[in-house]
Parts: sequence; C-alpha cells; structure tokens
Amino acid sequence: MEMDASQIGNWVSTLIELATKYGPPLLLGLIILIIGLKVINKTRVVVGRGMRVAGISENLVPFLSAVIAVGLKIMLFLAVAGILGFDTASFVAILAAASFAVGLALQGSLSNFAAGIILLIFRPYKVGQWIEVCDKFGRVAEIQVFNTIMLTPGNKTLIIPNGQIVDNIVTNFSERNYVRLELAVTMPYGEDFPKVQAIILAVLRTTPGVLETPEPLVGIETFDSHNIVLTVRPYVSPDDYWPVTFEVNQRIKSAFHQQRIQVAYAEGIELGAIGG
Repeated sequence: MEMDASQIGNWVSTLIELATKYGPPLLLGLIILIIGLKVINKTRVVVGRGMRVAGISENLVPFLSAVIAVGLKIMLFLAVAGILGFDTASFVAILAAASFAVGLALQGSLSNFAAGIILLIFRPYKVGQWIEVCDKFGRVAEIQVFNTIMLTPGNKTLIIPNGQIVDNIVTNFSERNYVRLELAVTMPYGEDFPKVQAIILAVLRTTPGVLETPEPLVGIETFDSHNIVLTVRPYVSPDDYWPVTFEVNQRIKSAFHQQRIQVAYAEGIELGAIGG
C-alpha cells in the first residue's frame, strides 16, 4: 500500500508539473484559436461586403474571401503552434516546398488564373458585350476564373483561356453602345457621285436600326480599275450589327434598281495559258 501511495504521489506530482508547464500555453492557445476563428469569419464577411461596394465582380467575391480566410487561418494555426512550443519553421518550410511544387505543376493554369483575376477586377469587358479577341468575335456569355466563354453570331461556343486574352488586343464593340459598320459599294465611273451618295443616305435614314447620331458617312474610298469604291459607314447598336448589315445592303440594291443606277463590273475576262 505504501508503494501504491508513493506511485500515486509521483503521478500526481508529474501531472501537476505537466499542468504547470503546458497548461497555460495550452489554455492561451485554445483561447487565441477560438477568438481568432471568430475574428476571421467576421473579417471574411466584412471583406466580401467591401469588395461588393468597390464594384468587384460577384463571381470573384466568394473566391477572394475564401482565399483570404484560408490564409488568415494558416497564420492563426502557426501562431497557436508556436505558443504550444512546436517548431513552426519546419511547417513553413514544408508549406513553401509544397506551394513551389504545385506552382510548377500548374504553371499554365496559374497564369490563366492570374489573368482571370485581372479581368474580373479591372473588367475590360462585361457579360453580354460584343468583343473581338484572338481573331474571334462574339458576345461574352460568362467570365470564369480560368476561361472566358463567348457565343459567336453563328451560335458557336468559344472557350478562350484568360491568359491568351490578357496577352492580346481586346476590341470592345459594346463599350460606347454603338459600333460603325464598314460597307463597300461600287459605282461605275459614268454615274454621278452626289446622286449616288444622296440615294444611299436616304436608304440609311429609313433603315430600322441605323442610328441618327452619330450621322452616317458615305464617301469615295478608292478608284479601282473598273469602278469607284464607295465606303458606307452607318452607326448601329452592337446587337443590330448583322441584321442592319444585311438590311442596308438589300435596301441599297433595291434603291439602285429603282433609280436605274448601273452596277459596276468588269467588261471582260482575259484567259491566258496556265503552266509552261
């Protein structure tokens, strides 16, 4: 019984020593962990609200808020581990090595990710706008973190990596709410230009979709070998680009026919030998 009492006394003294040594740091670490998690959750809500007020895209707000929260939690856990006496240098080294390995493996994806962040923050174009990028023309259907999805006038879906968009010139046709059509009309040398110009302007004024302001322009672009090339430049809404293009061409053809305006064409075709 004396041995048992002695052992119990040793255990009690050991427990008291451990509690004295590790109890305060453990209690302090637990308190900091609980308070820190509550502060991080509150910070995430406040940061998300601030980003919305700043006009950052709604698609980006949840992601950035989560990234900030994860970063703060990692710092919190490292701080708590340091209070408990753990060597945090090894954790930091492992985390840095893992981040470096992942960065090398996902180098292309990370460049598209970074480009997506830039696009969602600075917004050179928005969903619903008509743009041309990488020699592709279409309406922006969705801006994702890694890709931008566009719909062409032919109803084809284009998925373009954001890295390519950032590295190329983007033409936004919807930013000013109107675009200028570039139409070419040929006129024989024998016709009177002021007369043809008046006919085309009359057609433009009566064509639905052609804007009154800015005023449409009709001028001589160049002199070809068999005809004069006229440039017709009406302004339209981006959504009316193709319908108005087809309608203007059809009405100009009809007006030329009614006013007996001759159509310019080559008088003959010369045939030559092919090959040697």
